[in-house]
Amino acid sequence: MPISDAFHIYDTTLRDGAQQEGLNLSVHDKLTIARHLDDLGVGFIEGGWPGANPKDTEFFARAKKELVLKNATFVAFGATRRPNVKPEDDALLVALRDSGAPAVTLVAKAYDRHVDLALRTTLDENLAMIVDSINHLRENGQRVFLDAEHFFDGYRSNRAYALEVVRVAAEAGADVIALCDTNGGMLPDELSQIVHDVLQASSARLGIHCHNDTG
Repeated sequence: MPISDAFHIYDTTLRDGAQQEGLNLSVHDKLTIARHLDDLGVGFIEGGWPGANPKDTEFFARAKKELVLKNATFVAFGATRRPNVKPEDDALLVALRDSGAPAVTLVAKAYDRHVDLALRTTLDENLAMIVDSINHLRENGQRVFLDAEHFFDGYRSNRAYALEVVRVAAEAGADVIALCDTNGGMLPDELSQIVHDVLQASSARLGIHCHNDTG
């Protein structure tokens, strides 16, 4: 179902927050923190990346049985399918589909340089990866959000392509496209100008994902 109200907090404590130096959360810790976050009334709790590491895989398996949320929606995090691989043949995408989470956040490349250097594929194939992955998860009844990784760097490099990532994700049915300042290097005035431009160029529902630590 579509999001009906205007604003939500999407909490990433159990993934981004768990990456800080010296912190090592157990599965029990993650279940306990998720319950506290739910009590606080946050809209979405991102649990981690099922299939990417044993701890997150165990956490999602236990959450299916043990985690009952009153307020929040439980979210799995992962990536779009790999280049030139069908969605149903991509093990990590299948793990997201089978995670038991009613919503999934997919991270996708929005910076043309990273499509070339990191994914080693074409700009068109990257767009197809986004569309195919969203369709695959939505066919399973899951809501999908898209993290447009390095969006602001991508916008500076190739505005048309960064906007195309937003467009195809929205048309494929992503509920929200989060514009990510992955490097944490944007200043507020420029970030605001770019967000306003995206709002004018697209009817997509947007989220924002910023860092204050240069990434």
